[in-house]
Amino acid sequence: MNKRFQDVISSPEQFEKLRSVYGYPGERAARKVISHLDQHCREFISKSPFVSMATSNADGQCDVSPRGDQPGFVLVLDDHHLFIPERPGNRRFDSIQNILSNPQVGLLFLIPGLGETLRINGKAYVCRDQELLEKTAVNGRLPLFGVGVEVEECYAHCAKAIIRSGLWRSDSWLAEDLLPSMPQMYVDHCKIPAMTAEQVASELQESYKNRLY
Repeated sequence: MNKRFQDVISSPEQFEKLRSVYGYPGERAARKVISHLDQHCREFISKSPFVSMATSNADGQCDVSPRGDQPGFVLVLDDHHLFIPERPGNRRFDSIQNILSNPQVGLLFLIPGLGETLRINGKAYVCRDQELLEKTAVNGRLPLFGVGVEVEECYAHCAKAIIRSGLWRSDSWLAEDLLPSMPQMYVDHCKIPAMTAEQVASELQESYKNRLY
């Protein structure tokens, strides 16, 4: 057991005691989960330019990966299926490798300016359906594959986390000179001889400009 954390809850029985103090879901929260993509879910997905995908491998090791493009880039195929095109990235394919050993996936859709989010859970498939690849092409470039999701649960999540974080409030954003230096993070983490932050920054900007698709 990890010794850094004290007073750890390690059993359902202990958690139920905490529940008795914290409380139980209200009727709305308890009843909000549906098993299909209704008109509200479809509208939300059609207006969302960003989704986080949570996966885990067969051993339970987890990963969360962002996916983003123009609103509507995630295709709703019918009431129980959607398709997420795989755009060029770092080629690690952590999510894809996880899906091959454990298909369960969790999705969190966001719309800028809206506090509420949409959560979808289901079963994922690595898919090379030509029709779907053609429908998600950009500038004539087809993705090599995508992630198909068989929907099992859909539900809205309230805005409290977004409100507390001030995520969509521009007055809460840091000035550019106060932001973390991502190029320096790459240098310090990768420890590649002779690699500099200036070099990484240049390569990142080139990638963002020329290799989004």
